[in-house]
Amino acid sequence: MDIREKISSLEQEIDSTAISSTGVAEELRIKWLGKKGSLTALFEEFRDVPPEFKRELGQRINLLREKANEKITQAKNTHDENDVALSTRIDLTLPAVPIAQNGTRHPISITRNKIVEIFSRIGFTVSDGREIEDDWHNFSALNTPENHPARDMQDTFYVQTDPAIVLRTQTSSVQVHIMEHQQPPIRTISPGRVYRNEAISARAHCQFHQVEGLYIDKKVSFADLKQTLLYFSREMFGAETKIRLRPSFFPFTEPSAEMDISCTLCKSEGCNVCKHSGWVEILGCGMVDPQVLENCNIDSKKFTGFAFGMGIERITMLKYQVKDLRLFFENDARFLDQFKSA
Repeated sequence: MDIREKISSLEQEIDSTAISSTGVAEELRIKWLGKKGSLTALFEEFRDVPPEFKRELGQRINLLREKANEKITQAKNTHDENDVALSTRIDLTLPAVPIAQNGTRHPISITRNKIVEIFSRIGFTVSDGREIEDDWHNFSALNTPENHPARDMQDTFYVQTDPAIVLRTQTSSVQVHIMEHQQPPIRTISPGRVYRNEAISARAHCQFHQVEGLYIDKKVSFADLKQTLLYFSREMFGAETKIRLRPSFFPFTEPSAEMDISCTLCKSEGCNVCKHSGWVEILGCGMVDPQVLENCNIDSKKFTGFAFGMGIERITMLKYQVKDLRLFFENDARFLDQFKSA
């Protein structure tokens, strides 16, 4: 077969060959245009062609090379686009499956909302306030002495010292603002984030959440406080829950008490959580000190009131049997997914 017949045969092969994929296109590129390909062989043979035929045959071989190049390039581009389209195509015949998991409420938010709901049923409103406070609203108005340990930098985050501006250590500061601008009757709870300069551990954190309650009116008694907290405890932990009040001290209440509930884990029989006592402390409370009322321009001879405060993390740990406080702040999806049904 002379060179003319070889050129015609290769031209016919290029025209008739169908390229079904990018892989086939690469194989044909090697076969036709590679170092040992058909066109390379034709160029080698072209050297021995008589001079009078070089012009004609050279043009035919060059046109053949361009045709092969064009066909391979076009085939690769077409199949690349098809591959992309195939990878992004949605097959509507497949069974429906969730593409992404739905989020859940954080356990702290779940507990906060539950507490707010319980107290809202008995007439308490929700009040909010700033997290950066001055000394008066965070300490002095609440009867906290100048030399009280809570004022130390070891316990409190100071934004500045003169005048003293701090990250609030309790949401009682919100109640001071309310008492300064509103005359009794006052019945409010103040949920929010607070800050303490504490080492982070399984039982403590430098930031946590509190709910503090305040009720001021005429003839408010300690019995009102006890019944309010008993109602809350049974609504939160179950109708069989018992409470007990132990004498304590807080600068802003007198008398003061700490409240325990019967352990919900062991049913008061004794376990590691309640230290085998059958009781678990959940909050502090007491009657509002008359001096605090006077500091906020409320007549302490005419009005009395009670206050209480609890850590939302503490309530959440008891309700959901969480043993490490740090889990609430790590955003571990494995932990948070357990609260989907809460």
